[in-house]
Amino acid sequence: MAYFMPLMTTSTHATIQQSMALAKAHYENFPVASFLLPKDLRAPVGLIYAFARQADDFADEGDLHPEERLALLDDFRLQLDQIRDDTVPDTPLFQALHKMIKERGLPLEPFYDLLSAFSQDVVKARYVNFGEVIDYCRRSANPVGRLMLYLYHAATPRNIALSDAICTSLQLINFLQDIEIDYRKDRIYLPQDELQKYKISEQQIANKNTQGTWSLFMEFQINRTRKLLQSGAPLGLALPGRIGLEMRMIIAGGERILKKLHHGRGDVFNQRPVLNAVDWTYMFYRAVRKK
Repeated sequence: MAYFMPLMTTSTHATIQQSMALAKAHYENFPVASFLLPKDLRAPVGLIYAFARQADDFADEGDLHPEERLALLDDFRLQLDQIRDDTVPDTPLFQALHKMIKERGLPLEPFYDLLSAFSQDVVKARYVNFGEVIDYCRRSANPVGRLMLYLYHAATPRNIALSDAICTSLQLINFLQDIEIDYRKDRIYLPQDELQKYKISEQQIANKNTQGTWSLFMEFQINRTRKLLQSGAPLGLALPGRIGLEMRMIIAGGERILKKLHHGRGDVFNQRPVLNAVDWTYMFYRAVRKK
């Protein structure tokens, strides 16, 4: 399992190489340390992804008890404390992160926020309303976008607000894609009050039943998420060069998944939307043309 494969190498270079390999080993709808990024940013992005991926796996993967999962996340938190206190962390991953964070002047709060969200995944499986979902997204998704802006030297208040809108919408898209996958983990990120409003029960999700008001419910979710994504889209033009191109690709990927969800009438059980080669080509065309 993923949590049995930490980055255990003895050199910073090897740790960075492993983090890049980890970033490319997991399916993502959106580019991770891709060729679009300037070369000098790929290693830092890979390290951030390795941190987030491993911490997320602690919360999700394998057969660990909740107490064991929380203990692993607490260990990550303690190593962040070592970075905060400017002492040498215990593991190669955090030693590489320490060096990169100092060199790049990154804030530590986004890393702590990610661990807070992953810890919440261990103990919280239902969300009463959309506000609770948004609060989770604020800690599970938005920190990554903020770290990217700091790497780009573009962390202005306006850019942060735009990035938060994009990252939250991408997290919501993942929730919509992964309704069945999350349910198998006994998690439902869909707001409970909205499920009740559309008279959708957990049993309907368990039965993969898209009858009744399911398509109406999903269309409401899709439209709200699309508006949020569009509200952050100006960031793709605000960022320069290849960084802006990468951002426009990410936005186009979100739009493409939402379109697939719409065309499938929200039936994520029988036709979970994923991006294929045609989609990536179209996204690249759109991203280049928009500039």
